[in-house]
Amino acid sequence: MSTTLSVIILLTINLGLVWLLMAAPLGRRTLRLHRKFEAEPMRVWSAVFPLGPHADWHHAVLSSERIGSGRVRQAFDHLDRRGQPIERTLEVKDVSAHAGTRMGFMARVIDDSALDASFWRHFQDRRSVSAAAAGGSLLTVEQSDRYRGIAFLLYRYFALRREIGALEQWLNQGRSEPNGLFERPVVQASLAVLSTLLLWPFFGLDVYGLMLSSMLTAVIVLHEFGHMAAYRAFGHRRVRMIFVPLLGGMAIGGRPYNSTYEVAFCALMGAGVSALLVPLVVMIERLLAQSSGAAAGFANPVLVFLVILGAFNLLNLLPMQRFDGGQVLRQVFSSRRTLAMASFGVALAVLGVGWRIGLPTPALIAGLAVFTLLSMLGRGSSVRPRHALVPMTGSQRLVAGCGLYAAVLIHGHAIVYACDRLFG
Repeated sequence: MSTTLSVIILLTINLGLVWLLMAAPLGRRTLRLHRKFEAEPMRVWSAVFPLGPHADWHHAVLSSERIGSGRVRQAFDHLDRRGQPIERTLEVKDVSAHAGTRMGFMARVIDDSALDASFWRHFQDRRSVSAAAAGGSLLTVEQSDRYRGIAFLLYRYFALRREIGALEQWLNQGRSEPNGLFERPVVQASLAVLSTLLLWPFFGLDVYGLMLSSMLTAVIVLHEFGHMAAYRAFGHRRVRMIFVPLLGGMAIGGRPYNSTYEVAFCALMGAGVSALLVPLVVMIERLLAQSSGAAAGFANPVLVFLVILGAFNLLNLLPMQRFDGGQVLRQVFSSRRTLAMASFGVALAVLGVGWRIGLPTPALIAGLAVFTLLSMLGRGSSVRPRHALVPMTGSQRLVAGCGLYAAVLIHGHAIVYACDRLFG
């Protein structure tokens, strides 16, 4: 398989996966889970019913307080943008039947201290507890909502599984503790290895292909570490990286954003930290090229790494909705006109790099068409904060804007330099 064909296939697979995960119109979907417990039905009901005496059983729930007829306010250990516990108000309707043998309720979120009310517009939570035939109790959980893309649907499914697992722990031990395994470093390291192996066939099933896939994985990890460092700089207490095989990774902060500058800075630092490595990698390559013996043989692999480093980050800086560059530009430029001009400038710079290294015009046009399609994937998002973010100052806009264009130029230079040395 030729390199060009491999890149086209890999890009097509990534585009399809991104659409499926983030934008596929799934409509209204209902998650249903059943679990049998050895505990008595009333004990289970006292925990799952938001108005019950043990509604704060979960380790993430700080309090559950009745605030009126059929309403309850719950505080969570997850923090909002100001570092305070997130609070949600639920409207609860008891639908118990059969003289207490089957207890149930329906709930919907009517207020959220972190998210706009539109996020919860189609959400409904239904739970019931009944006596099991052979003793114990049977819990049924149903959650309905409208979804675009399967990513959040999968998140909700695994979150419910964790919650039910924590409930079983509370019923057996009188307390619940975090029981997630997915975010643990060993699991994420395993996913990174899996991603490397999945990418290997696209570069050729030989030592050189394994080297390329390993380099791409290393570049992704460096990129996400840049985002994580930015989150830490803004005071996020819990920061983690989730590795997604074939697609790459994503860094997750410990609270929602507080300002538009924080959004821009955290988005930019993925490529920003990598840009700081470019001069160091260039210096290493020159030293290796000037040396004699076995050391000189490592100069070409260093140049290949520089191409991958520059290309991955340059693509992430494109002015597309789901890309880092698009997030930075939307925060820095408030008007449609200036945003369009700035976006055109970034896209032109990226196309200029492609032209400079000798990519054929049809390939550049096809790439531009693909990125235009990608830019449409973020439209229609219903995830909006409850309150408007703190706007940027003039100096912050200047710093973020100049930082974006500097990152584009540095990574563009890395690609041109490495390609000239490899093929010139």
